[in-house]
Parts: sequence; C-alpha cells; structure tokens
Amino acid sequence: MNIGDRVRLMHGKEQGVITRFLDNNLVEVAIDNDFTIPVMRREVVVIAPEEDQMFRNAPAPEPAKKKEAPVLPSTAVAGIYVALVHQTPELLAVHIVNNSEFDLLFTYGEETEKGYRAQNNDKLPPKKTKPVAHLHLNDFEKWPDLVVQYLQHKTGANTLLEPVTRKLKFKASSFYKSKKTAPVLQKEGYVFQLDSKPSLVNPDQIQEQLTESAATAENTKVAVPNHEVDLHIEKLLPNQDPKQMSNSEILRLQLTAFQDNLDRALAANMHEIIFIHGTGNGVLKKEIQKVLSRNPHIKFYEDARKEKFGYGATKVQLK
Repeated sequence: MNIGDRVRLMHGKEQGVITRFLDNNLVEVAIDNDFTIPVMRREVVVIAPEEDQMFRNAPAPEPAKKKEAPVLPSTAVAGIYVALVHQTPELLAVHIVNNSEFDLLFTYGEETEKGYRAQNNDKLPPKKTKPVAHLHLNDFEKWPDLVVQYLQHKTGANTLLEPVTRKLKFKASSFYKSKKTAPVLQKEGYVFQLDSKPSLVNPDQIQEQLTESAATAENTKVAVPNHEVDLHIEKLLPNQDPKQMSNSEILRLQLTAFQDNLDRALAANMHEIIFIHGTGNGVLKKEIQKVLSRNPHIKFYEDARKEKFGYGATKVQLK
C-alpha cells in the first residue's frame, strides 16, 4: 500500500484514498468528499486500476466555484515545487514535484500548535513527483503548516548545493490565486515553488571559515548561564507581545533558549542548572526532559525544590 492508493473497506461498501500511515497496523482513509477515518490495514484492500476503471461510480460533479482567480498556465520553470492537486472535489493530494535535472532527497512534515510531526521522506529522480499527504478543503482553516527539507544532488557535478528548508503557511486570500498547471504532473492544482535559484556553496570558502573558527575558538570565552534560567516567553522576549505568536513558535523559542543555556553550562563545566518552565500543559517540560534523557553528559535531572518552584522547574545535574 502507498499513500494515494484507492482502497475498499472489506466489511463495508465504502471506498476511499489512503492519506497517511498512522503506524505499522493502522492507516488513515479519506472517504470520498466527506471525512477521514483510521482503519486497520487488514480491513482494507487496494482497488486495482482495471477494477477502478470498470466499476467505480462516475466522479461527483464539480461544486459551484466561488470567486476564484482564473487558472494560470504552467510556466514550466525548473525547480522544486509543492503542488496540491484535486483527488476528489474536496480532497487534495499534496505532491512534491522535482522539476529539475537533479536527484532530490527530501523530508516532508507538518507543524501545528502541538508541534512538528515528520510524515514522509524519499529520493526523487529528475522530473518525478510523489504524493506525501492529503488535505480536505473543508478543513482549510485547520490545515497545518507544511515543512519541506530537501537536498539536490547530481553525480559528477562540480558544484555543491546547499540544503534547503521551506515552510508553507496557507491563507485563503493567496491560496486560490496559485491555481495553475502543476509542472511534471500536468494537472491543474495549487502550485508553490520552493526554490528560486539553487544556492551554491563554495567549498574553499567553507574551509576558510572552518579554519578561521578553529583559530579563534581558543580566544572565545563561553558566556556562563545563570544558575536559574527562566524559560517563560515573557522573560525571553520582554519587548514582544506573546499573543502575536503561535504556540509552536513560542515552544520553538523556549527550546532554543533551553538548548543554548544547557550547551553553555556544559562548556563552562557547571555542576548544576535549573530550568524554570512553569506547569501549563506540560509540553515544554516533556520536551526538555526528552532532550535531557538522551544527553550522555547529564548525570540526572529531577523536579527542582517544590517549596520554591512547585512542579514548574527541572534541576539538572551535569557530569
């Protein structure tokens, strides 16, 4: 089974499309034009293309279109794209499109207020595409941010291409204006180019930078962090209104500050450091302890003094 395969439920008449793999035994199936449901793999069977062609009901008519921008023709500019193409009138397949002469190594993930979740990865030859997810137009306001990381490679090339990370955050005002023919797929869809011009890396320049870094490292003193580090966002960004930031942005800044202070504490040979994260929903504390549990330089960690911090701080003993 692959994402995008059309399947039939073995104990029902429903048909749908596999939109993602939830785990080794569970898949998510989008029932046409309606909803998605989790189903055990053994409860669905892939519909052969021949059977689909012969017995599938006629596709639902196109819904009445709202005031959308006219469909623009594909400009066929070489590059890397994300294209959202109708699988049904309501269901869009998210494709990674490699409209270049390079091999493409990519990862695809989705970011919501709960954080980032990796979804797919693969290698695409030149002029190839791959569906990586499905999104319902009915849920447009709840769509996650799409995060694509990629690296282009060509055997025998004498230039080094820089890895790229791109995030797509959709707004209705601009989303519907992106409608055109998707490169390679040659189907109508909502098309977004991830690159403009490939970023070239000069290997000699990298070597010079590394040499300079090594030469100055001995003269660089590590700024020793405070014994108690407050990770509340209003402490980290006192001049910015947290209400203008998403929960995922706040969490990312807090984790960055935590990692920076932990690294500096280790570099300064501190024996102990306390991170004040508050109680809240517990997401920040959980992420911090996940990092600590994997760090070999941590002796142990525990809740800091409850009489002072309650359950809102973690004390870390460093080796």
